[in-house]
Amino acid sequence: MDQIRHFRTLILMSVLVILGGTVGFMIIEDWSFLDALYMTIITISTVGYKEVGDLDESGRFFVIIYIFFGVGLFMYAVAFMAQFMVEGRLREILGRRKLENDIKKLKNHYVVCGYGRIGSVLCENLVHGRRQLVVVEQNEKHLDRLNKHGILYLLADATDEETLLKAGINQAKGLVAALGTDAENVFVVLTARQLNPDLFIMARANVQSSVAKLLAAGSNKVVSPHDIGAKRMAEGILHPNVTDFLELAASTTQDDINMEEIPVAENSRLAGVALFESNIRKDLNLIIIAIKKSDGTMSFNPEFSALITPGDTVIAVGKRQNLSELERILNP
Repeated sequence: MDQIRHFRTLILMSVLVILGGTVGFMIIEDWSFLDALYMTIITISTVGYKEVGDLDESGRFFVIIYIFFGVGLFMYAVAFMAQFMVEGRLREILGRRKLENDIKKLKNHYVVCGYGRIGSVLCENLVHGRRQLVVVEQNEKHLDRLNKHGILYLLADATDEETLLKAGINQAKGLVAALGTDAENVFVVLTARQLNPDLFIMARANVQSSVAKLLAAGSNKVVSPHDIGAKRMAEGILHPNVTDFLELAASTTQDDINMEEIPVAENSRLAGVALFESNIRKDLNLIIIAIKKSDGTMSFNPEFSALITPGDTVIAVGKRQNLSELERILNP
């Protein structure tokens, strides 16, 4: 901002210098506006073309003073403008290369295609949840917000296979297709599934008829924001207290209570241990509300004798700090 302000100041001063020289020649030498402007430009630019006419002593004295003050300022302004444009271009190139290099270093990150109303809220929650992500967005109007939040991004077409490769689709953990139209989302899902068969893909559906198409294209989960919004409103009316609790537990900004799902790794010291022997409740003050087995079955309010096995996903409720400690134990 300081450079831009300085740039504007120099432009204004340069204009004032040119106007001052033009008016000076018009008054002292009684020249026309065009002749005075011509004389002013060839003087401050040091070009040295033919003068309009002979100068008297007053005119020569004015030129001496004008050259002393005006030429230096004008040359400095020209040099600064050239530097400003060159550095701006270099900064843009270097910034783009830095973004690409940072993206290449990512692993197990999420690729979010689309940074509109849905995508921006999604990214905000992923950032709060300390997840690494790359946004693929084609509209330049969102770049200020992306830079402000420090989110890595690619200004490109998400439906292009080369773009998804640059976003690290082969090393990514998941992809979210949240583009404006269902046709674009179907194309992104198809391309992503071909590039990474093991990728978890979530897609946005604007109309109900697109859900089956997105699932057939390779989505693991399809979400319709309109249907979810309507259901949440209905739940808010029918079960307001339950809704408040679930919203509080699912929030990524609260420290008092959070809900987290944690995969169990083979090298976890709790792998193969019964729930009552794990001391999760005693040591970490966490409540295990469900265990999802590797075959997809879900055990709600599991018994104390339930085994924690590799490949399971443990869903726990408690303070964020304690959940982070459990994650270090279950998934070192």
